[in-house]
Amino acid sequence: MADLSPIPVVDIRAGGPLLHAQEGEARARALRIACLQWFPLVSRPVMPLLDYLTKRWLVRAGSPYVDEIRAVARHLRFPGIWFLNGSYQWCCTALAREEAGAPWLVRTLDWPFPGLGRYVEIAHMRGPAGEFHNVTWPGYVSVLTALAPGRFAASINQAPMKRTTHGRFLRLYDLGRNAIETFVHARDLPPDQLLRQVFETCRTYRDARLMLETTPLARPVIFTLVGCARGERCVIERTERGGRTRELETSAANDWLTGDSTWEARIGARKLLSSTYEDAAANSRARREALAGWPGRFADSNFDWVEPPVLNEFTRIAVEMCPATGVLRVLGYEVTNKGDLPAPATLPGEVRTERVAA
Repeated sequence: MADLSPIPVVDIRAGGPLLHAQEGEARARALRIACLQWFPLVSRPVMPLLDYLTKRWLVRAGSPYVDEIRAVARHLRFPGIWFLNGSYQWCCTALAREEAGAPWLVRTLDWPFPGLGRYVEIAHMRGPAGEFHNVTWPGYVSVLTALAPGRFAASINQAPMKRTTHGRFLRLYDLGRNAIETFVHARDLPPDQLLRQVFETCRTYRDARLMLETTPLARPVIFTLVGCARGERCVIERTERGGRTRELETSAANDWLTGDSTWEARIGARKLLSSTYEDAAANSRARREALAGWPGRFADSNFDWVEPPVLNEFTRIAVEMCPATGVLRVLGYEVTNKGDLPAPATLPGEVRTERVAA
């Protein structure tokens, strides 16, 4: 691993994501070039339209980060920034559990875009409630995975998809229908922007849990949350206005723990037209149960738990977090040879902090 690059840890407490974009402009451009490899050439000219639609949606929803995104987009001067900040990861696997009385949260982020593992960074940020470390990229203003030492840690998994049809070939119809419903009718925050607000404003695990459970959202999501004390761990399965929280079975993938035919577990992009309802549910269940059953200790882990089926063709990031000890560890993954599973693309990045909330 000697030829792999380290994960940057950037201090943007004073300047926020705009400073991150300014200082990381070269990496942001390299990430864009890498991500565009996934998109068909014919689809790339529509990026400005996607930016326009996303901008209209976020303005209508009253996002507190609109001015920040606008400033980042103006500085970077390439299309896709608004769209990036209106989307979140394809699939993921997460687990909250205790070791020696201290809650840990581990997760993988699975997204089809190349470059996300190679260019991941750890941003040291600050809000009224205290400081936190955000696993992110230059140009992205929200939070998918973060640690607030002495307070809590949290991550996002994409929720299952609403289905009005049941045929595999109509999956694209439901996918498009849900996207249009969000862009046209949603008036609330996307989940990743809510999660940033939580890290900026909530001082305790209890405050964070209440905000994640009750705030109206633009679309369904699965939050995994841990605090510092024994028993402070949960998975919050959210719809736009409702949801349920589980404290016992605290592993998550991309399906409700108890599903029904009106929701379908998320499935990889290459399997959109070939997988059945049962295939999608089985995929999420296998990843969730494999991670929950891992027998090792995350305190001593070398990311040994990142193995199939948790490790899959879209895995880009693995993260281990313990707010009680202030430990955050990150590893980026990329596919190096076509047909192979992703392999580490960075050196493991680690932050150890004091338990200071403000």
